[in-house]
Amino acid sequence: MSIINEDSDAHLARTAAQAGAAVVHDLYGGRLARYEKSAGDFATAADLAAEQAIMDVLRAARPDDAVTGEEGGSSGAEGAHRRWLVDPLCGTLNYAVGSMLVGVNVALRAGGEVTAAATADPFSGEVFWTDGERARVRGRDGADEPLTPTAASTLVDVNLDPPFPGAPRFRAVRLLADPRFAERFRPRVISSTLAVAWVAAGRRAAYVTDGHLRDSVHFAAGIALCRAAGCTVTGLDGGPVHTGPGGLIAAADPQTHAALLAMVKHQTGCAS
Repeated sequence: MSIINEDSDAHLARTAAQAGAAVVHDLYGGRLARYEKSAGDFATAADLAAEQAIMDVLRAARPDDAVTGEEGGSSGAEGAHRRWLVDPLCGTLNYAVGSMLVGVNVALRAGGEVTAAATADPFSGEVFWTDGERARVRGRDGADEPLTPTAASTLVDVNLDPPFPGAPRFRAVRLLADPRFAERFRPRVISSTLAVAWVAAGRRAAYVTDGHLRDSVHFAAGIALCRAAGCTVTGLDGGPVHTGPGGLIAAADPQTHAALLAMVKHQTGCAS
């Protein structure tokens, strides 16, 4: 895919994510080689091919930028001011068993901020994108619509995938067992950070995860989308993302965020 008539980083993020999504879509359902990475974690030939397609777009347009890909690792200067963060297939296990709940994430971190990002859904054809200020979703017809967060669904996506760096202090599964959670929310677990983009789009009330997320190829795009859409986005302790114990609470509105934060603090013994 070539960059035509537009030279913005946001356009490049969209184009790169769509290039990866096209590969993921085309290889779906086939017999794919698996490459073991660690216990319970693997890549498929689709992960590798999608990442290569994304890298081809980025390197052609921004040859001097650094890049970190989930499969290929990092290239460019370690302290580069501009670094692209690439997750070519978020939801590999879903994809490998025939589920279409996957996303393709591309984000640009310039200095300390993500200034452009896109999450593409290979099967709906949608691409959620931000230039750091606006948050939009582009459909198959090429038209953009603003992302409008809302908690009306009461659906909260919770990341239950290991590892659990916050344990034993925080375990996501205990959040689901909190009676206050069941009174107010309904849990969902799609095991793809596509769900973070859905918070920005109003399809989820919130997303909660443990983990250290700085320069995360998985979460950088979704966090940027939520911030640009006006969501309330913090770490698990309510402080800025990438500080304190880490983790993420991305909520459609302050009320939803406050309720989830109170539950997390109760679990970790930090309730005021």
